[in-house]
Amino acid sequence: MSFKKLDYVHLSRYFYTISIIMTVVGIICLSVFGLNYSVDFRAGSNVDISLSKPITSEQVEPILEKLNIREGTSISAGEERMNIRFDTVLSENNDVELKNEILKLDEGASFEVNTVDPEMAKELARNAIYAVLISCLGIIIYVSIRFEWRFALAAIVALLHDAFMVVTLFSIFRLEVDSTFIIAVLTIIGYSINDTIVIFDRIRENLRFAKTRTREDLIHLVNQSVSQTIMRSLYTALTVFVAAFFLFLLGGESIRMFSLAMVIGLLFGAYSTIFVASPLWFLLKSKQKNTAKAS
Repeated sequence: MSFKKLDYVHLSRYFYTISIIMTVVGIICLSVFGLNYSVDFRAGSNVDISLSKPITSEQVEPILEKLNIREGTSISAGEERMNIRFDTVLSENNDVELKNEILKLDEGASFEVNTVDPEMAKELARNAIYAVLISCLGIIIYVSIRFEWRFALAAIVALLHDAFMVVTLFSIFRLEVDSTFIIAVLTIIGYSINDTIVIFDRIRENLRFAKTRTREDLIHLVNQSVSQTIMRSLYTALTVFVAAFFLFLLGGESIRMFSLAMVIGLLFGAYSTIFVASPLWFLLKSKQKNTAKAS
């Protein structure tokens, strides 16, 4: 079936159901499990080791026991890299001793140690929340001035939906949330609002010349506006999705979670722009017309 013949307003009911279910699941998961914060948002030390030969976690655990730093520690090992995360901040002596012991196993190993104290961790988490909230506030003001409050409300619901879906999946699958994750969420918000504004601009343009006396007229207007811009939205999302996907597959470990968050966010952003933002504006606008008729 052609995209131009789809009834997007009708189909949005199914996507609303999916989104509501995922939102409820996300709230439950976040309440029970929370997020798997990296050292960026949690006090402690993170030791990233580049290896010249494979070392197993079983070889490292006795070293941690020997140095009395095993408690609250997680180890992830690969052929070329190993990561050791500590819930507490490593002392300078422990840092030096750990490196010396690892070098006995692999003389070619190199180390990168990141340490965050409790106050810094709280400040980073607080600033990340502020960044998302301030960006949403700026979008509300911008869209309200350029369009109207109904467009702004629909856009913000769609943006928060996209961001929350990404957070939900990271919580469910216990994926690590670091500072690049926040950058990815803000980037997703930027791409999502860009697509949303394109469709809203077309709705506003068609609204000037259309007769919207009935609910069916509004449905036709929204469906027509979405069908006129959907290919542009899909091409934009697909282009960025391909780039983010190959960054996830081939990029370095430091940007892996950023790339994955982008991949997930772009998928949700593509459908929320079409099946959440525009139909939500329709619901708000149709209520206005019903109120006007009643008065």
